[in-house]
Amino acid sequence: MDYLVNLSLVKPVPALDARMEKAGVMIRRALAPELELVTGWVREKFGSSWASETTVAFARQPPTCFLAMRAEKLIGFACHESIARGFFGPTGVEESARGEGIGHALLLACLLDLKTMGYGYAIIGDVGPSAFYERTVGATPIPHSAPGVYAGLLKSAD
Repeated sequence: MDYLVNLSLVKPVPALDARMEKAGVMIRRALAPELELVTGWVREKFGSSWASETTVAFARQPPTCFLAMRAEKLIGFACHESIARGFFGPTGVEESARGEGIGHALLLACLLDLKTMGYGYAIIGDVGPSAFYERTVGATPIPHSAPGVYAGLLKSAD
């Protein structure tokens, strides 16, 4: 099912920023020269479909891909505007770094970027952890969207 986020309700979370700083995690926009590094990492950790979507996010100007880095090592990513305009995703955090708030910080970076671009709402396509999105950004299900507008168009070998 797809979810809708009212971007007027999405605000920076200073406590989360402080938590990232304390953990030595930097959230930043990806740079064009990092395309191969990032898409290779995404392919290895999450599969070729997400790597393809990440490539699209890198093609935007500026890139609509955000990275989580610790000690100059990639540990997470999040994209928007890769499958469709106004859509959030894909996103993923390295398994060993989960539970530290990194996914939340990446989500906020993307949603705040969409808000800055002038969107009033964002769509989170084919949501997996719905409780997380409901709790962190007030996302609500979009009726009649199951299994997702763009889900399953092409079946890959992932």
